[in-house]
Amino acid sequence: MADTPQPSLAVIGAGSWGTALAILFAKNGIHTRVWGHLPEHMQTLISTRTNEQFLSGFDFPEHLHPCTTLEQAMDQADDILVVVPSHAFRSVLQQIKPLLKTNRIAWATKGLETDTAKLLHENAEEVLGTEVSLAVVSGPTFAREVAAGLPTAISIASKDDEFAHQLAEKMHNDTFRAYTCHDIIGVELGGSIKNVLAIAAGIADGLGFGANTRAALITRGLAEIMRLGTQLGGEAETFMGLAGMGDLVLTCTDNQSRNRRFGIALAKGMTHDEALASIGQVVEGIQTANEINRLAERHGIDMPITRQVYRVLHESLEPHQAVHELFARELKAEFED
Repeated sequence: MADTPQPSLAVIGAGSWGTALAILFAKNGIHTRVWGHLPEHMQTLISTRTNEQFLSGFDFPEHLHPCTTLEQAMDQADDILVVVPSHAFRSVLQQIKPLLKTNRIAWATKGLETDTAKLLHENAEEVLGTEVSLAVVSGPTFAREVAAGLPTAISIASKDDEFAHQLAEKMHNDTFRAYTCHDIIGVELGGSIKNVLAIAAGIADGLGFGANTRAALITRGLAEIMRLGTQLGGEAETFMGLAGMGDLVLTCTDNQSRNRRFGIALAKGMTHDEALASIGQVVEGIQTANEINRLAERHGIDMPITRQVYRVLHESLEPHQAVHELFARELKAEFED
């Protein structure tokens, strides 16, 4: 009798989050291949069986195999999980398309397309067509905690129930739980806007403001997410869940968040470039602030915190002035009729 083929998965993107997810799948017995765009980096991963540059201190499980070519990573993969920065998302899909041997693509990328403000599922449909099953993985997650096996819960959004369920099963173990839903738009927007608001929280803390300020930013920031998200077709309950409030609280309150640390650095007087260099990895909220501001203006949605972050990042507004202008706004009811 022939052996039953073992489930396999390709993780496209070998940064901290892609590596952590690859470790998770491999620990769960999934034959996992991971690929990154720098061949020398991937060769180091092959020889050392760890990713010291982006996720130090975690040895690779036996089922995790780094690859130097995209073709090798995708060969015979049942599912593809893309974990690259949002600015590279479309180009990576274009590289993937001629190599696809499955019609199921998921991503754990958070952000929007640069200069168009398109959601990533729109990119995927344009590049791959509408016959491919799509899923987005998001929620309150730090890479190091997932790699360490600390208890974590996330959301998987897909219109394909079978795909979402099977992907959740591949991720599930004693310390990792995945919930499924259909709201791709809501999950994408929650995971994108929270990065902008985390920069705001970092700025507030860097300026020496207290817990009151942070709580106000998180709460009013959630209101901004919900206003734009429901306008674009997301479901209100999604923004109260893991991919909305959960991820927002995480990134606004813990210094593992690159976006929060970036905001703190700006408030302490670092330039944009100095703050970015001090972090050493992509800070998604910088470009996302531009795209979310674009969407808010396009749809006539009031997003004052997001707007001030945009102005600090892209119009050289001083952080102190941004806070002053937020509190100088006209008084209004907390809940709109």
